[in-house]
Amino acid sequence: MSHRRNTYYSVTVYKQTHVEGLSIRGTLHEIYLKVKQMFKSVFAASAALFASAGAALAGPYVNVETNAGWVGDDYTAATTDLHVGFEGEVGAAGYYVQAGPAIVAVDGQETDTQFSGKAGIGVPVSDALGVYGEMSFLTAEDEDDFGLGGKLGVKYSF
Repeated sequence: MSHRRNTYYSVTVYKQTHVEGLSIRGTLHEIYLKVKQMFKSVFAASAALFASAGAALAGPYVNVETNAGWVGDDYTAATTDLHVGFEGEVGAAGYYVQAGPAIVAVDGQETDTQFSGKAGIGVPVSDALGVYGEMSFLTAEDEDDFGLGGKLGVKYSF
């Protein structure tokens, strides 16, 4: 009989001040469950934002997007998202929330279907400068492989 040792991990997400933060500790499975609950909260908050009287809704949409990768001339994988989403504005900020099936095609392996989603916001700083951010996720057969992503950016228009 083999015994599985619980390995504990720590994930810390800080606000810009690096003083206030959110800390998640536990096994990968516990972190997976906590992050999954956080995403449910984000989607619920987005739905509440959508329903609020002050939000101007641009409307629902369908987004089909493929992200593929190569190393040199060697194709490695592609993920095709088939998402349904909502976008709108609150004040000057624009936001979107989308989710749906994701078809994952890794070179040399069977195609797999998972669930993915993303939420983002963009805020103009001036007429020429804007900042944006996005959080995304992709489920996996093995819950230890639950994928999370994020991006932050600044866009300057001439």
